[in-house]
Amino acid sequence: MLLSVLIPAYNEVNNIQNILTKIGEINIPKEIIIVDDGSTDGTRELLAKLKSDTINVILHKKNQGKGGAIKTAISHAKGDIIIIQDADLEYDPKDYYKLIPLIKSGQEKVVYGSRFLNKQNKHSYFSFFLGGQVVTWITNILYGQNLTDEPTCYKVFDAKLLKSIKLNCTGFEFCPEVTAKIAKLGYKIPEVPINYYPRSISEGKKINWKDGVEAIWVLLKYRFVN
Repeated sequence: MLLSVLIPAYNEVNNIQNILTKIGEINIPKEIIIVDDGSTDGTRELLAKLKSDTINVILHKKNQGKGGAIKTAISHAKGDIIIIQDADLEYDPKDYYKLIPLIKSGQEKVVYGSRFLNKQNKHSYFSFFLGGQVVTWITNILYGQNLTDEPTCYKVFDAKLLKSIKLNCTGFEFCPEVTAKIAKLGYKIPEVPINYYPRSISEGKKINWKDGVEAIWVLLKYRFVN
């Protein structure tokens, strides 16, 4: 089975080569699809040098947001399984070995990696920790889930399932939208513990409190509309 690793990237010139090296070390048949979302820091120029038979680089002329980049990547994915991978180093591709087997075996159609199930993980800001917990709690209440980490980057899908879902997101609201729509299809989303190495805002962390508010609105909206 082929794994499609989807990487939305925006101004990650200092990290993109390192994360690609880590992904390359994972012994799973895979393709890597990177969507540069209008970077202005040299990421695009670096990606032009890194493009290969297994690394497909797609360039957005203008910044569309993380959700827009993911939607573009999904449309190009050829694999049987799809995983979302941020372009920074907060998440460890070695955790693919924990996440992929549940879908490869046919046991599950979707799996999330939980930062909170691994008690050794640290979190960069209490506000991010609290915001993630609030979003997760609301998800569980509205959609009958038992998640510990809804906003996690590591979301893994059976490719046919993900491609069957119409996504409207452009920014960070990809996470709550895809979670809501998966849940409304009747799936209980299992989690496995993963490693997490948080970076600070000064190191390039882009999400903020406004994205948390939007996530809550998206969860409420899709509870009642498709």
